[in-house]
Amino acid sequence: MQATSIHKAAVLGAGTMGHGIAQVLAQAGIEVCLFDVNDEATARGLAAIQGNLDKGVTRGKVTEEDRTAALACIGSSTDLGKAIEGVQLVVEAVPEKIELKHSIFAKLGGLDKEVLLASNTSSLSIDKIAEAAEHPERVLGMHFFNPVHIMKLVEVVRGERTSEDAVQCALDLARRLGKTPIDVKDAPGFASSRLGIAIGLEAMRMLEEGVASAEDIDTAMTLGYGFPMGPLKLTDLVGLDVRLAIAEYLETTLGERFCPPNILREKVARGELGKKSGQGFHSWN
Repeated sequence: MQATSIHKAAVLGAGTMGHGIAQVLAQAGIEVCLFDVNDEATARGLAAIQGNLDKGVTRGKVTEEDRTAALACIGSSTDLGKAIEGVQLVVEAVPEKIELKHSIFAKLGGLDKEVLLASNTSSLSIDKIAEAAEHPERVLGMHFFNPVHIMKLVEVVRGERTSEDAVQCALDLARRLGKTPIDVKDAPGFASSRLGIAIGLEAMRMLEEGVASAEDIDTAMTLGYGFPMGPLKLTDLVGLDVRLAIAEYLETTLGERFCPPNILREKVARGELGKKSGQGFHSWN
């Protein structure tokens, strides 16, 4: 399959990453159906897309014509069968639970064997996810970054059984979406999550030890190393619960250097999950 032949897609999961992926697909002129388990979830996703595009128009980044065209490309459904009907691409963006991802990919077996099946997982094994797929050679990772409509990187992750044709299609598709792809083999944490988590966990240990405040640790990385965002603020944006789950997974696969600090576990236990809860390593109220 060629990336240029993709004209209809389904994004499974209307959360932060899912609706962002749907938006960039629509802005590239691809008809996309945003799927989730209930109307409330899809409505929130569609409203977020509308908000992003409206802000783009206000800031002069998106024309009114392009906003209208993108919105016209986006639909939604709570029926998986209808959502994936006639697609050339499926992007799974459901929570990072392997059982949930297996249930999704097992239901995609009736699709044409040429359909590209991508997971937006940030850390789970593509080979493990592909175990549930009827056509594992079409399964790969397309790891987008938040916020999807702004961040340029896409990690294309190849499993052992992923075909070269599928990898090339994904790389070309990322470029079609205006992104810069990197080609990464299936390994724990891939490239970005492994490095990002390592820095984030060390920043948490420094905060725990009283080396510096959260604000000053973040400033050290933004002004000292040119990071666009400090590691603790980024953790707040991603979600402390998400970062904890990834760290626990990497600890089991790569060893105790990825053991989550107590400060992270305690904050998650208290419901301090970052921006989405109003409090994390920084206050978002």
